[in-house]
Amino acid sequence: MTASAVVTGLGLVSPIGLGVQDFWYSARVGKSGIDRITRFDPSRYPSRLAGEIHDFSAEDHLPNRLLPQTDRMTRLALVAADWALADAGVVPGELPAFDMGVMTASASGGFEFGQDELRRLWSKGSEYVSAYQSFAWFYAVNSGQISIRQGMKGPSGVVVSDQAGGLDALAQARRQIRKGTPLIVTGGVDASLCPWGWVAQMAGGRLTTVDDPFRAYLPFDRDASGHVPGEGGAILILEDEHAARARGAKVYGRVAGHGATIDPKPGSGQEPGLRKAVELALADAGVRPDDVDVVFADAAAVPELDRAEAAALRAVFGEGGVPVTAPKTMTGRLYSGAAPLDLAAALLAMEEGLIPPTVNVEPLDEYGLDLVTDQPRTAEVRTALVLARGHLGFNSAVVLRAAD
Repeated sequence: MTASAVVTGLGLVSPIGLGVQDFWYSARVGKSGIDRITRFDPSRYPSRLAGEIHDFSAEDHLPNRLLPQTDRMTRLALVAADWALADAGVVPGELPAFDMGVMTASASGGFEFGQDELRRLWSKGSEYVSAYQSFAWFYAVNSGQISIRQGMKGPSGVVVSDQAGGLDALAQARRQIRKGTPLIVTGGVDASLCPWGWVAQMAGGRLTTVDDPFRAYLPFDRDASGHVPGEGGAILILEDEHAARARGAKVYGRVAGHGATIDPKPGSGQEPGLRKAVELALADAGVRPDDVDVVFADAAAVPELDRAEAAALRAVFGEGGVPVTAPKTMTGRLYSGAAPLDLAAALLAMEEGLIPPTVNVEPLDEYGLDLVTDQPRTAEVRTALVLARGHLGFNSAVVLRAAD
């Protein structure tokens, strides 16, 4: 019998709250964390808004020896992993090291650490560059640092598929559970709000240049002009269901299905791959479209991409056939951290029976979506679909089902 993978712990670091309680309090009432950047002076750049995490001090959570060797994203990820394990009631030192693994996603690596070391190289010389630069910038560093800190020696790795990576990492973690590893730490955290990271994000051509925080990130809206970036994400504890229930763990929900596709070559005239990813995820989960209670949208806020996502949802669910929400309008797009945070929001929506809103958006009728806007919506949520797309054509979809 195939092992079922369940989520037993959440560790959340976001622009609208640190930890499950603070995040969910803000998300359920539509509190936005988007504002003008404060981590550097953005006045010289055309895009000046971001979802920043405030009131986070790594020194309060991590030993001093880790600080010189870690980027901000890794510090956030390490703390989120600590919180997720505590939430799951797991003490890693009490478990066999090879029964635990780490599978995270990354979209950028440690940009801020790399920027600082390059500045030293240019201004002072190579002898001033930290030896930690050899790994602190690397995509896999969060997986590596979490596994070292927690003593986890089981299957581990990193998935790099831009903003779809968080869902793909969860799917890879689920595969390892099915292969026999009892526990995998998964999810994603990104943090590239520094000048070097900012220029890299702007090069993608999808950042809005609107300065009004309430009119900047508007997916499915007439005034959609690109997204607002953010920092943070979520770390989740994934376990074999039998093992989790045997130790009396709280189960947030089950990872029931996953589908991933790549868009065809631009100009080919072929249909984008998101619809197929959704259909694959539903088939993997063994559920019908009318079983789905809510969709957490990718919500690119680029008109062409919004149209493609809306078309995929209409094709699968029918016009207005399922409630759709995009709580990332409160946080900005957190790159590899965005979809894991949506997964956490979906699980919390199941727990409370409340769909968080898409803030500030007035959806166009032509999209044919039942978008939850302005206020949260009371609903029984037993099955949720979470979508994510990455630059250059990555598509991923995950179906979550409530715990029995």
